[in-house]
Amino acid sequence: MRVLIARLNHETNTFSPVPTPLAAFGPDGPTFAEQAYKDNKGMRTAMSAFIDLAEQAGATLVTPVSASANPSGPVDAGAYTTLTRCIVDAAPGCDAILLDLHGAMVAQNSADGEGDLLARLRAAAPGVPIGVALDLHANVTPAMVGNADVIVGFKTYPHIDMYETGEHAGRLLFDLLAGSSRPAMRWHPLPLMAHTLRSASFTGAMRRAIEAARAAEASESLAVSIFAGFSLSDIEAPCMSVVVVDAESPERAQATADRIANQMWDEREAFIYRSEPLAESIARAKAIAGGATRPVLLLDHGDNCMSGGSCDTMDVLQEALAQGLDGIGVGPLCDPEAVAALIAAGEGAEVTVALGNKVSLEGIGLSKKPVTLTGTVRTVGNGEYVITGPTYTGQRSSMGRTVLFDIGPARIVVTERTQEPWDIGVFECVGLDPRKERFLLLKSRMYCRPVFEPLSAALVECDSPGVTSSDYSLFPFSKVRRPVFPLDPV
Repeated sequence: MRVLIARLNHETNTFSPVPTPLAAFGPDGPTFAEQAYKDNKGMRTAMSAFIDLAEQAGATLVTPVSASANPSGPVDAGAYTTLTRCIVDAAPGCDAILLDLHGAMVAQNSADGEGDLLARLRAAAPGVPIGVALDLHANVTPAMVGNADVIVGFKTYPHIDMYETGEHAGRLLFDLLAGSSRPAMRWHPLPLMAHTLRSASFTGAMRRAIEAARAAEASESLAVSIFAGFSLSDIEAPCMSVVVVDAESPERAQATADRIANQMWDEREAFIYRSEPLAESIARAKAIAGGATRPVLLLDHGDNCMSGGSCDTMDVLQEALAQGLDGIGVGPLCDPEAVAALIAAGEGAEVTVALGNKVSLEGIGLSKKPVTLTGTVRTVGNGEYVITGPTYTGQRSSMGRTVLFDIGPARIVVTERTQEPWDIGVFECVGLDPRKERFLLLKSRMYCRPVFEPLSAALVECDSPGVTSSDYSLFPFSKVRRPVFPLDPV
């Protein structure tokens, strides 16, 4: 038995100015064949689970590619063609296909990256069962559902069940191959563009939807997946949906999907995030810090690189400085030009530098200018650290050349590469102890929380004007099918 196993992950923010060339799909670009296998074996990815299951079954593995890029703008047409062709060309002669996909990929030459890939696979290998693991933020489409036999999505955000999701999807596909089940899959899409900050699996309406999914799995269904969608994508339906895999009854699968989708629709307002003005967020954080003995987290979710942000906007820091906050640890802020200038000056030098606001945001009609700041170069480092948190545990990360720039009220970690603050290592790699700061300004929505929340006195969400803002009015949606909530009244 030959099993094709591949990984292709990208969450596309169509408003993002950050390009997505082939080189973006991995620290050194995508990996192929034996190296793709090695990059996933023993890791906590869905592809790793597929590998383990296939090896346990004594199968011959075909691993054409492993490619994963941080969220950014539409995937370069050549990159999409290269990566998908690599997978499709490997399909003939295989007995099963298992794919580790995101579910919200948009390329310059494909508005439905995963759906188009699955349709081509179905044509290249007719009759071959296809199983897919998807991110919780997948924008599920008819082409995806129509060209896969099994779809299973993450049930956690922050995502810590990637391996478990792959194991779930893979087990169902191997059961299908063995003839022990004939799964029926059905789908219920909703005209509901949820905010990412309302898709956390541990609270609110999302938690209740996932609880309903788990209850259905415990009683009747093989798999029930709640997809929050990724709304910062100007496509036909960047929306929530429910996918159900039933043991054998398509009618029961549809009934389960409908029941849970109706529950979500009844709670639709709970999936919408209403931002407070930035000045009010900073004032609230300042008041909290007055009696705190631990840092207050300022989460700049309007410029989060894990949703396609440039990681270089300065609005939150400017407002914090304007309101007199001090003891602020900031990071990481991506500005390769400033890094070069600070390194050229050398450790200990006092430097005046134009910082941040250098990546164009014209796609959403914003124009910002770099902020001139004077401070001292405290530390120069390579920006490398190992993630200790529950997401990508043990993975080595690199922010490129990194500088700790001290401007008095704030100490700013300035990097060559965008980086989600996965771990306190983003500060410690340049000698800053984040526990000793009064405030920590992190460009993050969710992934920082498992590590940084236990260290903090409180968390304040700061919605700055940027390409990952929760303010939908900033975004010139033109391709979304209307009416859709909350862009339109019910």
